[in-house]
Amino acid sequence: MAIGTRERIVDATAECFRRQGYAGTGLKQIAAEADAAFGSLYHFFPGGKEELGAEVIRWSGRMYMQLFIDIALEEPDVVAAVGRFFTDAARDVEASGFADACPIATVALEVSSTSEPLREACADVFASWLTSATEYFAGAGIERAQARRLALCMLSLLEGAFIFSRAMRTTEPVLVAGEAAATAVKEALAG
Repeated sequence: MAIGTRERIVDATAECFRRQGYAGTGLKQIAAEADAAFGSLYHFFPGGKEELGAEVIRWSGRMYMQLFIDIALEEPDVVAAVGRFFTDAARDVEASGFADACPIATVALEVSSTSEPLREACADVFASWLTSATEYFAGAGIERAQARRLALCMLSLLEGAFIFSRAMRTTEPVLVAGEAAATAVKEALAG
């Protein structure tokens, strides 16, 4: 099944945001990478780059959440699932030459103080991840307040590790963060 123009635009924009951020991504580049007419960007996103950016943030957020859900479904052990999520993330960031990490964090760091719609989109994604991870940990038997703190810790570890990995060109920060997250989950389950 052929992918539609709107979907190509969103996908190309997500790729660009991961590699070069919001400010470094131009609409002409997006149109070229999406193999779309320039005017189609405004047809699908009349609010321009900011509207497109908010859509891409939300779309990317759903895609990344699905990655964790898939791992959780494949790996019934919660500690192992968390460890695998970080290991897979390290593998993926390395495979990209440390260029592709989390587009949501990239955009949040760039524009959260200059674009309220983009800040809100990033906050919405982070909140949905936090809710999903909290439910996952609570479902494993961790008290809800502790599950939320654990989810926030895990997500903060991951996003911070991506920044270190990209700058340092090594997977060590993601792998170490994964070990810390898995240890925290193991201790929470024991306790």
